[in-house]
Amino acid sequence: MTATALAGLKVLDLSRVLAGPWASQLLGDLGAEVIKVEKPGSGDDTRGWGPPWLADGAGQATTDAAYFLCTNRNKRSLTVDMTQPEGQAILRELAAGADVVLENFKVGGLKAYGLDYASLAALNPKLVYCSITGFGQDGPYAARAGYDFLIQGMGGLMSVTGRADSEEGAGPQKVGVALTDILTGLYAGNAILAALLHRDRTGQGQHIDLALLDVQVACLANQAMNYLVSGTAPKRMGNGHPNIVPYQDFPTADGDMILAIGNDGQFARFCELAGHAEWARDERFASNAARVKHRAELLPLLRQATAMKTTAQWIALLESAAVPCGPINDLAGVFADPQVQHRGLHLDLAHAAGGSAPQVANPIRYSATPIAYRSAPPLLGQDTDAILHELGRSDEAIARLRSAGII
Repeated sequence: MTATALAGLKVLDLSRVLAGPWASQLLGDLGAEVIKVEKPGSGDDTRGWGPPWLADGAGQATTDAAYFLCTNRNKRSLTVDMTQPEGQAILRELAAGADVVLENFKVGGLKAYGLDYASLAALNPKLVYCSITGFGQDGPYAARAGYDFLIQGMGGLMSVTGRADSEEGAGPQKVGVALTDILTGLYAGNAILAALLHRDRTGQGQHIDLALLDVQVACLANQAMNYLVSGTAPKRMGNGHPNIVPYQDFPTADGDMILAIGNDGQFARFCELAGHAEWARDERFASNAARVKHRAELLPLLRQATAMKTTAQWIALLESAAVPCGPINDLAGVFADPQVQHRGLHLDLAHAAGGSAPQVANPIRYSATPIAYRSAPPLLGQDTDAILHELGRSDEAIARLRSAGII
């Protein structure tokens, strides 16, 4: 079997919900052994964030929500009550042999349990310890809890998402997935891998302080630069683009499509196919800068033209001329798309409850160390006994821990 990129790496994951688990699933996909620590009896909050629920082998609903399935494959579930001294001892023992600890508790929340960075680094100086919080380890908001929706608002994303103020239905709008959490998970994965490289070079571990608000502000990208360069705060523009025209949705004879025209050559080819070659010669529209300036004049003309053909007709016509365009798919359309199917983005993994758990594939494609889908998201506490046996606990000791409510 081909080796995975992170084979042999051990991750102790104390995080829950989305940002932290997204990072640890990424590390698990790359080959790391990930032990997911959960509260006995209830586990990760997202196990209960349904419906919909995963079905078992008999077609009956389990107690695990689809939400939990999206971010917990390639992990082993260990139930431990970290508020109890014996539970803390188990986690410290695991941390002593781990490469990475990942957590998303409030600032200082793990210190009382001896599970903070300083305590664990004293046991394992090579440890890479990643803390994910809403606002970071310092600053006036450090003690606040942070949630994706809140951060999308505070971090500026909702100020540039949604219909323009002049349109019906205008107002701030969050993104349809918890994007700030996802981006934070991806930043965490990158930060952890870089810290591991530093550790391998120097023998020194370190603490990573990652905040959702910091990530959201960093990911404002061109919108942040538009503000910092001009001093003018960007506004909501619906599906329009602040710097490129035409780059948005347009009506067709049977629905809508997206035009994503990125240069003047593409625009000229579109105009020719739309039967209005003169638009590309019009000084108001000949360059992208001119089209941005005269957006209000151009867009109605484009909408009149695009409404004359169906979405499929436009896509066939424009793709033949290398003009970027595409449909606006719902999720059924996404997973029915030939390219999505060819790339294998929908997969199924055998689940411990019987049957299988649907998954969305990791988008990374390595040539030498391919992604390994070793296991579906685990049942709560599925691996507790096995992990404790690996730590040298006997069956009798495990039974005592379970009867005491520690595991």
